[in-house]
Amino acid sequence: MEPVLVLNANFEPLNICEMRRAIGLIILDKASMVENGRGVIQTVNRVFPRPSIIRLQRMVRRPRPQVKLTRREVFRRDHFTCQYCGKVDHDLTIDHVLPRHLGGKQSWENVVTACAACNHKKGGRTLLESGMRLRRKPLSPPKSAIYMYQNFLMENEEWRKFLEGW
Repeated sequence: MEPVLVLNANFEPLNICEMRRAIGLIILDKASMVENGRGVIQTVNRVFPRPSIIRLQRMVRRPRPQVKLTRREVFRRDHFTCQYCGKVDHDLTIDHVLPRHLGGKQSWENVVTACAACNHKKGGRTLLESGMRLRRKPLSPPKSAIYMYQNFLMENEEWRKFLEGW
């Protein structure tokens, strides 16, 4: 169940797959191992290195990945901090800066993390009507590979050199 970083033929990070899939791609000669660092897997008659990073043999064309707008990603973007009072907590809510019933959209620029007290205080009103201010303007998170795969970097520090340029 160990994650393996999959690179395109030009060393652009594509995604993360499981060890089993990575070894399958290597055996089928669809990918080559770039970095091992995890030892080997022994079968009855063969020994396979346990890859940490693999590179596809052929170039795969795909659009740049986008960060999906989810609760978890909004909390992550805002560092689990209320954007009204600055309280750091893991028991937070999502607030629409311009309420949906007033035409506010479900977008990165209109949703922020808020504690329950601030969300209740603001209610279904605009910032001007409620007299509240945002600590930071809500923006779409970066589309960089470092941001996308940040959760895996603690245990896979060798990935960093392949993620930083993208």
